[in-house]
Amino acid sequence: MATVNAYLTFNGNTEEAFNFYKSVFGGEFAYIGRFKDMPADENCPPPSAEEGNLIMHVSLPISKETILMGSDATSFSGNVTMGSNFSISINGDNKDEADKLFNGLSAGGKVTMPMEKTFWGAYFGMFTDKFGINWMVNFDEIPK
Repeated sequence: MATVNAYLTFNGNTEEAFNFYKSVFGGEFAYIGRFKDMPADENCPPPSAEEGNLIMHVSLPISKETILMGSDATSFSGNVTMGSNFSISINGDNKDEADKLFNGLSAGGKVTMPMEKTFWGAYFGMFTDKFGINWMVNFDEIPK
C-alpha cells in the first residue's frame, strides 16, 4: 500500500523552517542534501554558488508513518507562492504501483517531470492534476 506525505517548497529558507520543525517534532533528519551535491545534468544548468547552498531535499520523520519533506525553489524551478507551496508525495510499494498512481492521477493534468530513474536511486515523477493539486510519485528502487 502506498504512503502519503506532505512536501513543502520554500523560497530559500527551507533549512530554517526544517530546523524549526525539528525543534517541535524532535528526531533527526533522515536526509538533507543541497543543490551543489547534485551530479551534473545536461538538461539542467549547474547551480550558482548561492543556489548551490540551498536545500535540494530534506526529510524529517515525524511519526512511524509520516515524513515531512521539503526543498528550496531555484531560478530553474521558479519562486513559489506561499499557501500553494506544497505537494502531496506518494510512495509506491513497487514500480508498477508508482506507474499506476502517476498515470491515473495525472490524467487531464500537466506532467512537469515524467516518471524516470533518478540519481538518488528512486523512480520518480511530478505533475499537477486537473484540479490544480501538485503531486510527486516515488518508488525507492534502492531500499533505504
